[in-house]
Amino acid sequence: MITRELAIALREAGLVWHPDSGDRFQLDLPDDVELEAEAEIFTVSEMTIEARRTPSGTDLAFNGTTEWALDAVTLEDAVWLPREDQLRELLRGTFRRLVRLEDTFRVEIEIAGEPVQFEHPDPAEAYGRALLELISRSH
Repeated sequence: MITRELAIALREAGLVWHPDSGDRFQLDLPDDVELEAEAEIFTVSEMTIEARRTPSGTDLAFNGTTEWALDAVTLEDAVWLPREDQLRELLRGTFRRLVRLEDTFRVEIEIAGEPVQFEHPDPAEAYGRALLELISRSH
């Protein structure tokens, strides 16, 4: 799983999240809200956390299963933690290969004919760093 810091960097770079069942996220609440809530990882599921489309955007509705009082949060108050397969899919045609090295994984992509590589012990983090570079170069 990618780090919260990388997830925030991806969001700030322009990665748009359309919540779907199975997606994981953390809360990103104002400073006056208890920080313990931000450390917890939630999973979108129609039975427990439902993505509800509203005229003002998307809300993540907590359907009575959380330990603390929370009805819903806006999408802007959540940080998506994309899975490895989602990150690879978002790289689309730029993805070339994932290579297992002795202590790490290397993701190789190609941007405008230039090969670019990212290494990390967690393949999801390597994919995430590659996606961040792709998004950053596309602006």
